[in-house]
Amino acid sequence: MNTSDLAPGLVLGEGVEIGEDVHIGANVVIHDGVVMGDGCEIHDQAVLGKRPRLGARSTAPRDDPGALVLEPGSAVCTGAIVFAGARICRGAVVGDYGAVREGAVVGRDSSLGRFTAVGRHVTLGARVRIQNSCLIAPHVVLEDEVTLAGNIVITEDETVGRHGPGYVKPTTVLRRRCRIGASVTLLPGIEIGEEAFVGAGSLVTRDVPARTLVMGSPARVVRELSDEELTGR
Repeated sequence: MNTSDLAPGLVLGEGVEIGEDVHIGANVVIHDGVVMGDGCEIHDQAVLGKRPRLGARSTAPRDDPGALVLEPGSAVCTGAIVFAGARICRGAVVGDYGAVREGAVVGRDSSLGRFTAVGRHVTLGARVRIQNSCLIAPHVVLEDEVTLAGNIVITEDETVGRHGPGYVKPTTVLRRRCRIGASVTLLPGIEIGEEAFVGAGSLVTRDVPARTLVMGSPARVVRELSDEELTGR
């Protein structure tokens, strides 16, 4: 890692590829092997390509996560950390002080709000909108045009770490164009159906059918959504 005159206070690793018309703010750190396409924006104090530092008891993979790739026109905002092995697709935005872990994919034209954390190997489809201070557990899948309001927690481990070596964590899937209101918690292994709507403050403990409104703690089906309420119409 060496300082570079490409931007004030820039620290640049080995083998970094920087496209044309890339804007880099002040005091940015870019680790080895990062690939940036044309027209990317890297704002002040962002960190790109960081390798994970795992605890001694962590069960996360310890192999090389590979290079961080920022596709053309993507942006990483102030103070955000995007780990090695992630991919930020064309036109996507990682908001201020966000974090995107290794193996995660942020789909085309998607956006992450301030302080939102995306776990390992999460997959976000195209045009996903996630507002501020959300926590997305590893391996969660959000299909195209899903919308998450602020302060949402998607969990990953129903045992909270008290499981044997053969335990397989369930995968949570949010189907196309579903919407999740503010301050919702989703337990592991939940599927939210296409165009479903989860009301603010709910605790979701089981699958949500497509085109339904659910709310409460635990969340229960209130009614089906009308055609006028569907985001896809």
